[in-house]
Amino acid sequence: MDGSPENGLNQMRRSVEKLGSSTETFGDATLMRFLIARSMDPEKAAKMFVQWRKWRASFVPLGFIPASEVPDELAARKIYLQGLSKDGYPVMIVKAKRHFPPKDQLQFKKFVVHLLDKTIASSFKGREIGNEKLIGVLDLQQISYKNIDARALITGFQFLQSYYPERLAKCYLLNMPWFFVSVWRMVSYFLEKATLEKVVIVSNEDEKELFIREVGEEALPTEYGGRAKLVALQDVVLTPKENEEEV
Repeated sequence: MDGSPENGLNQMRRSVEKLGSSTETFGDATLMRFLIARSMDPEKAAKMFVQWRKWRASFVPLGFIPASEVPDELAARKIYLQGLSKDGYPVMIVKAKRHFPPKDQLQFKKFVVHLLDKTIASSFKGREIGNEKLIGVLDLQQISYKNIDARALITGFQFLQSYYPERLAKCYLLNMPWFFVSVWRMVSYFLEKATLEKVVIVSNEDEKELFIREVGEEALPTEYGGRAKLVALQDVVLTPKENEEEV
């Protein structure tokens, strides 16, 4: 049996058609993300792909979530989009001290899609859509108990796992206070092994230096050891390419 990626892609395409869907408008790079996420199993990858297409059609009917649908979440100015890392990945920073458990869970879920789509789209820069990944930085500095929201963290990671396969390059956790350790342990229970392996808890100076080297000073704001300014998500203006279907 030919276990090559090309054969896996062909098998996946056939499996998707059997499930009543189509891969016609999607390139190899997009399908490969689903194959990798399902350990190169074409049948499982096809099921994941079909579920993703159904979810996008129902939850993101326009192909993107407009800012007008997530006003409360944007008003908090808690997400920052910092340009590209040394490896060309968009860097998204979350300031947890500005987050409070939302009253409107649906708006929060839409916000997760809005920020992930926009972060991924910011890496296109005129290139073809492929395996663009993102770097997440969760800054826990100065958080208090009123900022703790395990449900939001679980939602974010589960969206990444289910609907944005192989999009996360790394997620760095900075300035974790002692009382957050038990929260993170609970959140970790809901994460797949492959996702957990991409999470890096930065807890000492050596790890901080490595974090700065890996991400790059050009993208990191000065408060994190870089040379950039913080740029709020809503202040980043993208071309119409942000409306791409293939996210």
